[in-house]
Amino acid sequence: MKAMLLEELGSIAEGRPPLVYTDVPDPVPAPGEVLIRITACGVCHTELDEIEGRTPPPRLPVVPGHQVVGTIESGGNVGQRVGVAWIYSACGHCGFCQSGNENLCAEFRATGRDANGGYAQYMQVRADFTHPIPRELSDAESAPLLCAGAVGFRALRLANVHADSVLGLFGFGASNHLVLKTALHKYPRSRIMVFSRNAHECSLALELGAAWAGTITDPPPELLDAAIDATPAWLPMIQAMKALKPGGRLVVNAIRKEESDKGEMLGLDFASHLWLEKEIKSVANVTRRDVREFLQLAAEAGIRPELQQYDLRDANQALLDVKQGRIRGAKVLRVP
Repeated sequence: MKAMLLEELGSIAEGRPPLVYTDVPDPVPAPGEVLIRITACGVCHTELDEIEGRTPPPRLPVVPGHQVVGTIESGGNVGQRVGVAWIYSACGHCGFCQSGNENLCAEFRATGRDANGGYAQYMQVRADFTHPIPRELSDAESAPLLCAGAVGFRALRLANVHADSVLGLFGFGASNHLVLKTALHKYPRSRIMVFSRNAHECSLALELGAAWAGTITDPPPELLDAAIDATPAWLPMIQAMKALKPGGRLVVNAIRKEESDKGEMLGLDFASHLWLEKEIKSVANVTRRDVREFLQLAAEAGIRPELQQYDLRDANQALLDVKQGRIRGAKVLRVP
């Protein structure tokens, strides 16, 4: 089968593609697994972090991609459309798994990092870690919902947003643009303030219903009940804490923060940023419940991602566009 293969870690730059378009052996599913013929796979910022060495190291060589949509070819309900998310598997018997927090399992395995993912024509995965795709959603629309949408949905839940909340969204890429759509559906009286690095993202936020949009350091027109930071930088955390009301909560929806600006975190001041019972909470991975509930919500509520599509062999360009901030919504690979 054809796949985009990561053979070694390294920085992504113009003229230095990290992934090789090549032939790899067809996967052979084990008992309890299904074989999926892939039709679409979302491109996530986490793949940049994996390739450039900012996350726990992937197994090498590996096929990246953890927003996978396709049809089952063997091992299950043949012909059924399913998705595979970041959670490839968990142990199922530890305290975290038994309490519904399988995202915290010590044996958590990530799709496209610990096992081959969706930048390919086929993949294998445990049948119980696939997610039925509602008929209302196309393959391309579904792909970003499996990670960007599902982890944003989890972040929104952890933010304790209510009907009249003022919610701040820091960064406005694949995940937070879906958070905005979800929040406006679930809490139509809420007011959403978007803080972004560029004018194009601010413009999109206003188009999608944000009450206000500005730069990361702009003061919002009113203080925030909650905030979600989906950026890889430290500065938005500082700005979010400054903009929170007493008792407000910041949820950090990021797998890591950049080392290059780590010094900015030293600007955290207890009196102005943490005093008055403000909170900082991180999001780790997703559970199967997050994915399935969000897919159903998106189908019923008409929540669809803004999309830019690429051919599978152009995955390097899609990753470079994400790195350079050429983002409008989400990016999806079409798999032949």
